[in-house]
Amino acid sequence: MSVHDDPIMKADGFDEAIIGEELLTGRLVYSKSKCIEILMRDMSEEDAEDYFGFNILGAYVGEGTPLFIQEGYESDR
Repeated sequence: MSVHDDPIMKADGFDEAIIGEELLTGRLVYSKSKCIEILMRDMSEEDAEDYFGFNILGAYVGEGTPLFIQEGYESDR
């Protein structure tokens, strides 16, 4: 349950890419790479990355906007 009154948003068509929920707000967390894999079912990798960046990652619909993370990031430290 969210501590805010804003509704929690889902990214339509990307249920397979949900990897968790942000604890404080309850916002859904999606894997960026899994989202791109889903988009690649209908378009090239380059088009999928462009579409994701502009239409999904760049969309802000309020405080309930889902979070998208890149899994597997390794620090140089």
